[in-house]
Amino acid sequence: MNLPNKLTLMRVCFIPFFLLFMYLDIPFHYLIALVIFAAASITDALDGKIARARNLVTNFGKFLDPLADKVLVISALTVFVDIPEIKMGAVPLIIISSREFMVSGLRLLAADSGIVVAAGIWGKLKTAFTMVTIIAAIFWLSISNDFGFTVPDIVAGAVDNWIIPVLIWISTALTVISGLVYLKGYWHLIDTDK
Repeated sequence: MNLPNKLTLMRVCFIPFFLLFMYLDIPFHYLIALVIFAAASITDALDGKIARARNLVTNFGKFLDPLADKVLVISALTVFVDIPEIKMGAVPLIIISSREFMVSGLRLLAADSGIVVAAGIWGKLKTAFTMVTIIAAIFWLSISNDFGFTVPDIVAGAVDNWIIPVLIWISTALTVISGLVYLKGYWHLIDTDK
């Protein structure tokens, strides 16, 4: 197994530890979860760059890399629904999850036709922005909970009620756009007569 695929598998292995520390009620649990999520995000940036630079692109990597991204992101967003400070409603989660199922379905149809669907620029932009949004949200949780910093109410209100929700909705919009781009690009694979 080549290095990029090992990095992708490492990202998958980070997910249960990230979830564990998001829910554990121990000192600095959000900070630990933040470090784990950031490390997983870094492996996402590295695996593709290394694969392309060293000509190590494989079908396994093209399959597993976007799947690992989906599971990591959906895991984090699902946890956010449980955390009152984040104000992550179910609607963005449903939209984002639905797009991921749709793109996965398109990938299966493409694979059946001998086509491997690599991540496009909109998919990469969506993933990067969503990961930054998640990191920002966990960073905020860590500042306000792990360290017990007293933040002025006006700042806390702005972050809780405006900044984090707006970032989540921008991520959702990018998710919809990238899903529509994939759908348009691979619509020809959907045969309603079969």
